[in-house]
Amino acid sequence: MKTFDSLTEREVLALAIALEEEDAHIYGDFAEGLQEHHPEQAAKFRAMRVEEDGHRHRLLELYQKNFGDHVPHIRRQDVRGFVNRKPVWLVRPLGLKAVQKAAESMEVETRRFYEAASRRTNHAGIRQLLGDLAEEERNHAQTAERLTQTKMTESDKAQEKRLFLLQVVQPGLAGLMDGSVSTLAPLFAAAFATHSSWSTFLVGLAASVGAGISMGFAEALSDDGSLTGRGHPWARGLVCGSMTALGGIGHTLPYLIPNIHTATSIAVCVVLVELGVISWIRHRFMDTPLVSAVLQIALGGALVFLAGVLIGKS
Repeated sequence: MKTFDSLTEREVLALAIALEEEDAHIYGDFAEGLQEHHPEQAAKFRAMRVEEDGHRHRLLELYQKNFGDHVPHIRRQDVRGFVNRKPVWLVRPLGLKAVQKAAESMEVETRRFYEAASRRTNHAGIRQLLGDLAEEERNHAQTAERLTQTKMTESDKAQEKRLFLLQVVQPGLAGLMDGSVSTLAPLFAAAFATHSSWSTFLVGLAASVGAGISMGFAEALSDDGSLTGRGHPWARGLVCGSMTALGGIGHTLPYLIPNIHTATSIAVCVVLVELGVISWIRHRFMDTPLVSAVLQIALGGALVFLAGVLIGKS
């Protein structure tokens, strides 16, 4: 890896060409990734790609005029001082705010590169072009900064809400429902069968953790998100698995109380709160009528609770 100060004028121009080519590709990827959910922002990134292509052509013309047709393949990772960029194709779906911040960072870095490069060269033509490009990149940086400050339209907000529902609320709600309801039967069966708070706590803890692992893997392996837009599968799995375990542990913790009757009474109260929260989430984010959500969740919870009690007393 070479230092920037050790580069010749020919190598500086070659590096500038590679930088503009990479930035243009990235803006194209941004535009493609945002097109479905944020078409207005995608159009702005397509325009920025066209401008970066224009910079590359001007650099190529100057390079050919001074150094011939062969351009050495110098990459940003071959020179010290550049920030490593995560490949865009590894980050899907693209978040609007993250893309806007990335664009702002890219433009600031490129502007600083041109300012430093123009100070190092004694060639009048090269110095002039690099200085002009530094000024244009300064304008690009301001444009990118304005993009980060742009308020989302109603359409953008609706799409952001949709993505939040698909990637966070749905897997989290599925996990919370499963953890809160499915662990009721083994927990209360253990309570009525053993009459031991500690044994019941261990059963509830094992059921919660096991359910969390199972649900997490099931959600992660259900689809990779490439077609459904539901986000990275392992992120969804983590959300689902964590909420499943949380839902079960909530009514398991009261059994740390030695008195089994007191612990069971508190656990029942916790279950009622959990079912109420689940009903509210379904009403708030899934547009389910509140009464309907309460009845559905309460019925399911009551049936599982009764199953646990009957099994525990048998």
